[in-house]
Order: sequence, then structure tokens, then C-alpha cells
Amino acid sequence: MLNKFGPSGHGEAQVQYLDGDFRVISPGTFVRCAITDARIPLDELKYWSVDLQEAYSTPAAVLQRHFPGALKQS
Repeated sequence: MLNKFGPSGHGEAQVQYLDGDFRVISPGTFVRCAITDARIPLDELKYWSVDLQEAYSTPAAVLQRHFPGALKQS
């Protein structure tokens, strides 16, 4: 969660991903998607893996990581 004063620091944050929440270890304004390398603003972060400790930008990125080949290109 962001602190009550808003994000502090600039650049990429270091985050610990927890069940249903996350903890900012090193301040920043975004994290990177493990699949697409897209910047994800912390206030828009919705998808991550606790086990792998990585963030995802979209549900499709989650599927691609956990179920490779599930999203077949037509």
C-alpha cells in the first residue's frame, strides 16, 4: 500500500508481494511487469504472484506466466 502521504521516491519501487496486499520495501512510483516489462504505477497494481514475487500488468500476462500456451494465437 502507498503511505498516507502518497508515493515517495522516483523510479522503480522494490515491493514485497503478500496475499491480497503488497509492501513497498524501497520507494518508487512503479514496478515492472515480469512478462511485458511494462511500467505499472503502484496505485494501479492489481496482479502479482506471492510465490514468484513478481508483478503482472494484465490478466493475460498472469495466464502467460502460469499457463504457457493457454493463450493460443489464432
